[in-house]
Order: sequence, then structure tokens, then C-alpha cells
Amino acid sequence: MATLLEQLKGMTTIVADTGDVEAIKTVKPYDATTNPSLLLKASTLPQCEPMIKEAIAYAKSKSSNKAQQVEDAADKLAVLVGLEILKHIPGRISTEVDARLSFNIDAMVKKGRKLIGLYDEAGVKKDRVLIKLASTWEGIKAGEILEKEGINCNLTLLFGFGQARACAEAGVFLISPFVGRILDWYKAKTGNTYTSEEDPGVISVRKIYAYYKEHGYKTVVMGASFRNIGEITALAGCDRLTIAPNLLQELEATQGDLPRLLKDGGASKSAPAKMTEDEFRFVLNEDAMATEKLSEGIRGFVVDQNKLEIALNEKL
Repeated sequence: MATLLEQLKGMTTIVADTGDVEAIKTVKPYDATTNPSLLLKASTLPQCEPMIKEAIAYAKSKSSNKAQQVEDAADKLAVLVGLEILKHIPGRISTEVDARLSFNIDAMVKKGRKLIGLYDEAGVKKDRVLIKLASTWEGIKAGEILEKEGINCNLTLLFGFGQARACAEAGVFLISPFVGRILDWYKAKTGNTYTSEEDPGVISVRKIYAYYKEHGYKTVVMGASFRNIGEITALAGCDRLTIAPNLLQELEATQGDLPRLLKDGGASKSAPAKMTEDEFRFVLNEDAMATEKLSEGIRGFVVDQNKLEIALNEKL
């Protein structure tokens, strides 16, 4: 009998949620994603040391200002890790914009262009890169601008249906709804345990997927942030799923029948009028889980971005 991973690959594009190149070599995903937390972890691995040295040398060659050097080194390191990962996958790498810019449209657009420029300098075209942006109103608007320039975006830290709807209306390439973090919030609030079918994160992604398909939106749905393989198998058939190496290995080690649970039935409804900014903010505010987890996610990424930059600053 085929493993769960083999069957899943037949109906869903598998993405590795890691900055560890050795793990990617082992699990052989199609795409890969990184974020500040994963980059911080990767930066402590011995194989990352040459990349750190190269990033620092690059930063020193670009500016004599220490603060600018730190920023340039962090950006260059993110791209260098991405470049190494791209050697081992056939698809795309997602590289994240600094979470401290999450409420500044112009700054996010500028950073996205800069990251794409760094990849281009290394000989990698933009069709192999996704720029990751937080799913704030500003992040979604920045994504809309970048998409019009041919720079595809991955809207991350997505927890609420309003965020998902606004992303589709902005025409972004891909969204990353965070399944496990939604489950975490509900478990903490209710004290309940949930089966895969009852899992609030799974239910959220299924709702988004169905809404996108029935309205003919082209934005890719990529479930993310999984806590167990039950959440993953409950989303079999989703456009893409980004999965941590330990869960990919568990799927590969597990046999059993895996039915397709998400299916594209084709567009059957006309799209509604676009959400306005005040509608978006009100809907997000009404969703306590989405509001809290978005804020918490941005804060967490900022903490790890700061830690990474402190470590780079010490080496400059």
C-alpha cells in the first residue's frame, strides 16, 4: 500500500516549511517556504556559516552605515538561504518581508522589490520566488501592487475569512491560512479537544477553498502551520500544503487509504463587490481569534527578526 505522503502528492502540491536544506533534500518537496523564525533557526546550523559570511561581506560592500549593513545582511541571508533551497526543489521559494513593515504599504513594496532584485542578481528569475507578506490590510494592498508588477506574493499569517476574501479580491498569487494556530486558539479558549473533522483550522481552510473555487478566484490556497498529520489528511486535495519536515516524515512512514476531501467543482457564483478598507477592518475586528493570532504572529516574527539582526550585528 502507498504511504500517505505518496498519495497526498498525487492530489496536492507539497511544500516544505523549513529553512533547513538537509531536511529539504530528504523530503523532496515541490516548493519551500521560510520565515524569520525558520531563518533564525537555520542561521545556527553549521552549513549556514558560509552564507552568513557572504551576507556580511555583501552588506559591507553596499554601505558604511551600521544600521543599513544589518538590514542588508539580513535581506541577503534570507535570499542566500532561498538560493540554496532552490537547488533542491523544482518549484518556488517563499521569502518573507520584514514583519516590522506589516502596516506600511510603500515599505513592503520596496522590500519586496529589493528581495526580488537580490534573487535576480544571483540569476534567479521572479517566477521562482514568492514574496511573503503579512495579511494585514496594508500587506494585502502591497501584494496587489507587486502582483501588477509581475511579482507573485504569498499572503501569510492568515486566520480569518475576511483576510482570505480580501486577498482573492486583490489578486494575490497564494494565501497561507494557519491551521494549527487556529486550533491552538480554540483549544486555549475552550479547553476542548478536537477531531480532524471538528478542527476549527481545518474547517476554516475548507470554507476558504470552497469559496474561492465557487467564485472562480485564481488565488492558490496553501494550508500551513499543522500540529498533526490528521489536520493534513483532512485537507487532502487542497491546492498546496506547507508542512514541517517532521510531519512530512511521519506521512512518509504511514500507510493507509487517503481519500480526496477537497475538490474543485468549478465556478458557479459571480464574485461580490470588493471589500472596502473599513469593511475589512470591521470584519477582522469582529473575529477575535483572527485579530489576536495576526497580532501575535507579527510580534513573534519581529522578535526573531530582531534576534537574527543582533547576531548579524555582532559579526559586522
